[in-house]
Amino acid sequence: MASITHDTIDHVTLQRLVEAGAVRGADVIGQPGGWEVVIKYGMVERALAVRRGAVRIFRHFETLVAYLKEIGISQYTVNAADYDPATPVRKARPDISERMKRAHEAAEYDKWFRAQVEEAIKEADMPGATWISNDDVKAESAKRRKEWAKRAKGSAA
Repeated sequence: MASITHDTIDHVTLQRLVEAGAVRGADVIGQPGGWEVVIKYGMVERALAVRRGAVRIFRHFETLVAYLKEIGISQYTVNAADYDPATPVRKARPDISERMKRAHEAAEYDKWFRAQVEEAIKEADMPGATWISNDDVKAESAKRRKEWAKRAKGSAA
């Protein structure tokens, strides 16, 4: 018999367990205002956590189903006995939501930027790559600035 504990499991650990084929089941349990998921692996059951010790509550069943399906869990049992949609779940702080959104955007930008740098390094290492000296670049930039200044004077007259 599995031992039910108040211990939790985080997303990354759950993902690794699913990939390893170690998850033997999941229970979706109705709570006031939402749904909790309990993962069964080995001889233990652990609730999915949003952070260490804090059980994640999904407000919408569809969101939970999509999450489980995306991670690779498509079969589970549902216990709706204690589900009460009228009981509000403590609303997430908007500043935390915004901070997480910015963190995800930053991670995506970092991924893109690193790919761009890697591509530029590959291009620079190609045998036919043309190198321009710093002095030549500075001279060309100075020439362009003079041309722009002339145009600006001419259009101001």
